[in-house]
Amino acid sequence: MPESKATEGMPLLEVSDLHAYYGESHILHGSSFVVSEGQVVALLGRNGAGKTTTLRAIMGMVRDRRGSIRFRGQELIKLSSDKIANLGIGYCPEERGIFASLDVEENLLLPPTVADGGMSLEEIYSLFPNLKERRRSSGTRLSGGEQQMLAIGRILRTGARLLLLDEPTEGLAPVIVQQIHDVITQLKSRGYTILLVEQNYHFAATVADHHFIMEQGKVAEEVRKDELKEKQDLIETYLGV
Repeated sequence: MPESKATEGMPLLEVSDLHAYYGESHILHGSSFVVSEGQVVALLGRNGAGKTTTLRAIMGMVRDRRGSIRFRGQELIKLSSDKIANLGIGYCPEERGIFASLDVEENLLLPPTVADGGMSLEEIYSLFPNLKERRRSSGTRLSGGEQQMLAIGRILRTGARLLLLDEPTEGLAPVIVQQIHDVITQLKSRGYTILLVEQNYHFAATVADHHFIMEQGKVAEEVRKDELKEKQDLIETYLGV
């Protein structure tokens, strides 16, 4: 599929003909898409479509990757993960990566600052009141929803402006899913750009400006928010919802 021309605003992240391999397994097969500054963009697709591998490849966490990944015009394909993070990209993996030996506040303070403008602890606690109440609790003693809040809050403190969120609502109760929805909406209003991997299409439809549907390791279809209704049958065919 050709690189998307439908996004609005200045391109922040441009992925072109991206291939990724785990050993002999060829996972991404020439995926291409664009994320514009200030957008919330969802990568959708069935299990095994290559969504998580795409985020990991952007972050340099897949050793064998080929093609082009440009952030603010700078090529990332040969950069290491730490250098990519230092450019202002924050990654929140599905497994969250909370440190059991640290309390909530220590987890929040752990990542280094990569750019000016990161949120203060008080701003993060304002966004996630649950974390303030539990700030002296061990990170892994939190509920699944609170751990997700902690994982997101941790990258907000760094100053990263492009956030990669992998399955942020997976396994969470509906009330927590609504809180995550509200947080993503607030972050967009503050100028953050978010690339979101989601299995929950109905959640993604409420927050994303643009959707890219992945199948067999590449983008098979793109759908703007204003096209969701007219392309509903097509989306359901791809996703099996």
